[in-house]
Amino acid sequence: MFKTNEYFGGQVVSLAFANQDGPATVGVMEAGEYEFGTSSTEYMTVVSGSLTVQLPGETEFKTYLPSQTFIVPPNQKFKVKVTEQTAYLCLYK
Repeated sequence: MFKTNEYFGGQVVSLAFANQDGPATVGVMEAGEYEFGTSSTEYMTVVSGSLTVQLPGETEFKTYLPSQTFIVPPNQKFKVKVTEQTAYLCLYK
């Protein structure tokens, strides 16, 4: 069964599912700045657009483009800047 999630007043929308790789979400972010928290390790891959991310413990932001992945450890917060509608895939481990 799918589950739809909305965050930040509908500016971030995702569809949760599970397959042989485990639980995952695929979603879209509208332009803006967001802060997310994790409960498990997250492998986030940009599908289209770009995400500029400040990972936990880092002072600088880094931009990720389509097909690039970044990893966020569990129980951490990370910041994201989005300049255009961006699609992503997130795998939870």
